[in-house]
Amino acid sequence: MELTSVLVTGAALPISAAAAREHVDELLRTHFAPGDGASREEIVRADALLVTSELVTNAFRHGGGLTGFSARIRGDELLLSVADASTELPVAPSRAPGQYTVGGYGWSMVGRLATDVSVIPTDTGKRIEVVVPLA
Repeated sequence: MELTSVLVTGAALPISAAAAREHVDELLRTHFAPGDGASREEIVRADALLVTSELVTNAFRHGGGLTGFSARIRGDELLLSVADASTELPVAPSRAPGQYTVGGYGWSMVGRLATDVSVIPTDTGKRIEVVVPLA
């Protein structure tokens, strides 16, 4: 199956989560049409952009900087790859039932919105690959 992709490395890396969202939004608007109504399309787009934002924000905030980024569409899936300069694995903080704190919800959210999540150690840090369903 042919992949439609945006692959960004080196100096052309997104400089912010907003820039990464723009790349993914353009990819979705150009190459993906779910065919099941505008409201579903907006939910799918929002989920994909939320996962993109979370992964890229974490690369900047906790990962020592973004070192790689790609977004591809394969059939009815968005494949995202975000690399950073940290070898530390992402974690979801433990909370007691009813305990609410500021922050720390993103990694769990990625796990709920993605159908597959992989964290791959690299020579310079790690790469997180996720599959976000678009249907």
